[in-house]
Amino acid sequence: MISRRHFLAAVASAAAVSALPVSGAETKWKPKYILGSCMFGETDVHEIMPEVHKIGATAIDIWPRVHGNQREQLDEMGEDVFRALLEKHDVSLGCITQYKLGPFGLKDEMQLARRFGCPVIVTGAKGPKGLSGSELKAAVGVFAEQMKPHLEIAEETGVTIAIENHGGNLMDSADALRYLMDLRSSDNLGVALAPYHLDQDPEMLAKLIRDLGDKIAMFYAWQHGMGCMTKLPKEQELLQMPGRGDLDFGPLMTALSEINYQGWFEIFMHPVPRGVPILEPTSAATEEINRARAYLEGLKT
Repeated sequence: MISRRHFLAAVASAAAVSALPVSGAETKWKPKYILGSCMFGETDVHEIMPEVHKIGATAIDIWPRVHGNQREQLDEMGEDVFRALLEKHDVSLGCITQYKLGPFGLKDEMQLARRFGCPVIVTGAKGPKGLSGSELKAAVGVFAEQMKPHLEIAEETGVTIAIENHGGNLMDSADALRYLMDLRSSDNLGVALAPYHLDQDPEMLAKLIRDLGDKIAMFYAWQHGMGCMTKLPKEQELLQMPGRGDLDFGPLMTALSEINYQGWFEIFMHPVPRGVPILEPTSAATEEINRARAYLEGLKT
């Protein structure tokens, strides 16, 4: 038997312990993985969906042609069937990638995203190319102004429009991304950050991550390697994947941890030609994504 005083002291001690922060290992930042459907080319989405949890993800990013065709598959099967497929595999629609619609053509797509509770649509920017300095800032300002009516719809539908820093595009530099986030009229405009399209300097990329902070809605774990525009032997093509090419992802992962990045994290590459899986069969593509994931999670952050 213990006294009431000792019992109350024990309860108070236990409550104090439970209020303490858990150990560093338990609170370590973890990427919020999403699976890009285009990693499997035009594979049937029924076959892709079971792979989502296998790579530690909870959500899928569906791509249209030419990179995949899962967005078209959604239309063909209908929203109810696609929703049932998501529910069957306990997966959410986390992102719709829509470069071909562009930033000014997403009205209907944002309504679709709202019906699925999809929080992000990734697309490119519109504007002149090859600018720098004050000319670049002015052009980004024009684009930010043009986005205002589209961002009103984004706010109504609960969607973040994430602009990727795509090569040969208005948003093809770190400065352009910084200007856009400084000039945006709504928090519903964000960044889809693709290291592939920037200088392969890990410290510069890490600084950009810190500068952009929670404005990053999608992060592609993707490096340049030997590029993705020319057909190469598979082992050279795969140099785009984390842990294969020369880019040290350590500083990038550290920066993401420091900002406690909560946006989507997509392990990514482009095959040549577009529309084919990065590897076949499907299990091989999943294995390669998991190899990259093991490399990334093994880095000290």
